[in-house]
Amino acid sequence: MIESTFTAADIAFMQRAMDLARLAEETGEVPVGALIVKDGHIVAEGHNHPISAHDPSAHAEIVTLRSAAEHFRNYRLTDTTLYVTLEPCVMCAGAIIHARVKRVVYAATDPKAGAAGSVFDIFASPHVNHRVEIEGGLLAEESQAMLQAFFRVRRKSRD
Repeated sequence: MIESTFTAADIAFMQRAMDLARLAEETGEVPVGALIVKDGHIVAEGHNHPISAHDPSAHAEIVTLRSAAEHFRNYRLTDTTLYVTLEPCVMCAGAIIHARVKRVVYAATDPKAGAAGSVFDIFASPHVNHRVEIEGGLLAEESQAMLQAFFRVRRKSRD
């Protein structure tokens, strides 16, 4: 993870990603939201919905990458930034690399499945053909609190 000083725009975009995470939570999905920005404008956004879509790949990042690719009519998303409320998993990291995203900014780390340095570091692998700038920790406490509250409620409902 690269240490960074986040800009006001970074904070605003991550706050929007947090709004998207809340939309996921309202539908019973794990609260993760994402958006893609190019030239200071949001071009795509999405949130987790693998449960409702019956699709294990419907993570916020994948949904957003698909939407951005459709927007640009190109699967290569060069010179874009992906904002996401949770550190990408291995699947999402691979898709981000293949899409040629320039930069990823994430909020909370994922100590169970994170692929940007927490558990794995796919982005740092010398075997990948594209380098992605990774910056983590923006609004991390807010994102982590939302995730912890979500799973606390889920555990109680199973008891």
